[in-house]
This record gives sequence, structure tokens and C-alpha cells, in this order.
Amino acid sequence: MSYLEYTVKYVPTGPRKILYLNWPIALLLLSVGCVGFLMLYSVAGGSLQPWAEPQMKRFAAGFALMLIIAMVPIWFWRNVAALAYAVSVALLFAVELFGEVGMGAQRWIDLGFMRLQPSELAKITLVMLLAAYYDWLPIKKVSHPLWVALPVFFILLPTALVVIQPDLGTSLLLVFAGAAVMFVAGVHWAYFAAVIAAGIGVVVAVFKSRGTSWQLLKDYQYRRIDTFLDPSQDPLNAGYHITQSKIALGSGGWGGKGFMQGTQSRLNFLPEKHTDFIFTTLAEEFGFIGAASLLTLYALIIIFCINTAITNKDRFSALLTIGIAVTFFLFFAVNMLMVMGLAPVVGVPLPLVSYGGSAMLVLLAAFGMMQSAHVHKPR
Repeated sequence: MSYLEYTVKYVPTGPRKILYLNWPIALLLLSVGCVGFLMLYSVAGGSLQPWAEPQMKRFAAGFALMLIIAMVPIWFWRNVAALAYAVSVALLFAVELFGEVGMGAQRWIDLGFMRLQPSELAKITLVMLLAAYYDWLPIKKVSHPLWVALPVFFILLPTALVVIQPDLGTSLLLVFAGAAVMFVAGVHWAYFAAVIAAGIGVVVAVFKSRGTSWQLLKDYQYRRIDTFLDPSQDPLNAGYHITQSKIALGSGGWGGKGFMQGTQSRLNFLPEKHTDFIFTTLAEEFGFIGAASLLTLYALIIIFCINTAITNKDRFSALLTIGIAVTFFLFFAVNMLMVMGLAPVVGVPLPLVSYGGSAMLVLLAAFGMMQSAHVHKPR
């Protein structure tokens, strides 16, 4: 029996597909979403407005979208990967031309019923394109310099457009997610070693050049680095966010102060408490136990994604699933490191918990494609 005959015979069809969803991942995503509703209710002082209720509606729409996408055969998503990538890049160009400005950055397009952030879409379409590319490329050509240069261009094009918005956090996520797909696809480790070595060299050169005639950064940029390394140097200005975040994290202790009892968030000491710094609100109210519980939910989602990728015989499906898992991991890892002062504050939301529309809908749509890969894999 050929692979095609096996696929046609054993891949579920019709309404039966709903039974083949990866339900553990679906339920874990629902659990994380409920944590987000709870925390947005808390930071609003015990009210569904202005954040919790809109977030519930968006999550419901996104969850339904995930189920719809899961029912579409995975070959469809492979075939539209290049088109989806082209659309996301075009939208990034459109942001530069007539995008909306908020908090000093030009990142959004106003669609009337919602504000779309094309950089969120680019995170997923990049993974789709790279997965389709390496599914098409013969294994023996994966590490050839010519065939390595093309995916590098695919990564750098949206990254450059995001950097100039400016959005350092999203640009880093694009680079790392793209590199992860390339690594899993089989690109030789020497390429990655060379990039890492070059990166270390650049960092060393930046610090060595300070105060010299060939200084590589502006003085204010060095001051930002100083503030990251020691926020206490400027606790009321540049170091304010991270200083208040650390106070909230530490004051939660093991068990937390209790639901809706967090003083840092209730008294508005904590900035961006409903978006980038919502994890610190959780840690303050539910302590280490609450923070570790959320991290466990995230870890279980990653584990189930890796398992379904390993067991999938289709190369595109496996690479797509791994790429989505890496993107999801980078989301919560960077956010948690950021609010703990272990990484610069770069504006990355906590997935499915932070208030927001574009990031949540795009992420749930991505999990819909992962579910499609799981549902339609040969059995």
C-alpha cells in the first residue's frame, strides 16, 4: 500500500474529525485562557469591564476559529503558506505607510472593528513558509549555502520591517522561531555556531567601544543598558517598571496575598498591569504556587506539541507543529524573563493571559493549524 493510499484510507473525514482533535492541548489552552480572564477581572478591581469581558469574547471567537481551522486538511495550509507570508509582509509595509502610532511605536492597522498588528501574523506565516520550504526541499540540499541563504532572507525581511516600527521583542521572536525551524529541519550546526559567535563578537565590541572615538551606540542607548543591568540607578524613570515588577513578584511569597488583594496592581504602582506585566499581578496574588501552576500549564502544552510532532509522518506537519511550539515557548519565556528583570523590557505579552486581540487570535489560529496537522496525520 502506497503512502497516499494509506493516508486516504486512515485519515479521518467528515464530522468524525472532531474526535481526533488533540483534546489535551485544547483543554490546556482553555485553562490558560480562564487564568487570563481571572487576572483581568482582578486588575479591573472586580469588574468584567474594561478588560475581562472583551477578552472572553475574543477568546471564544479565537477558540471557534481554532476548531474551524483544525477541520481543514493540512495540505491546504501547506499550499497557502507562501501566499500567507506574502500577505503578512505586505501588511508590514502597509504599517509603515499608514499604520497607527501607539506608545511611541507604529505597529497597528485600524480595520474599524479591531486594530490588527501585522507583526503578530508574521510570526506564524513565517513558520508556515519555512515548514513548506523544507517539506519541498530535498534533505541532501538542506545545508547547502544557496538553500540556506533563501530561508535566511525569508526571516530577515519581516524582521527588518518589525525592527523599524520599532518592536525589538517581536523581531527577536521572528529570528529565534525561524532559526528553530531551520535547526529542526536539519541545517548544519556550524551555521548556527557562526551566527552565535558573531553575535557574541558584536556584544563585546559594543561594550569595548564605549567612550572611544569609534563608539558603536549612542550615549542614551548605553544608559538603557545600564538601567537594565541595574534598575536602581534610575528607579523613578527608566528603571521604574522593572523595579515595581520585582516588588510585586517578591511580595507574593509562596502563597500570595489572595485574589484581588495585590497592592502593587490595585494601587496602580505596577505599570501595564493588564498587558505586559500581568504575570507579576498573578505572582503577587497567588504567589510562587500560582506562578508555577501557570508555568506548568504552558509546559504541558509544549510537551503535547512536541509529542504530536514526533509522531507525525508528514514533514510539513511536524515542522509546522515544532515551529508553533517554539513560538509559543518564546512568548511566555521572554515575558516572564522580562518581568523578572532577567531580560530587557521589550513589550512581549503573556500568551492567552495578557489583554489583547491580535496576538490571541493569531495564536489560536496557529494552534488550529497544529490541530489540523494532528487530525489529518495518517493513522
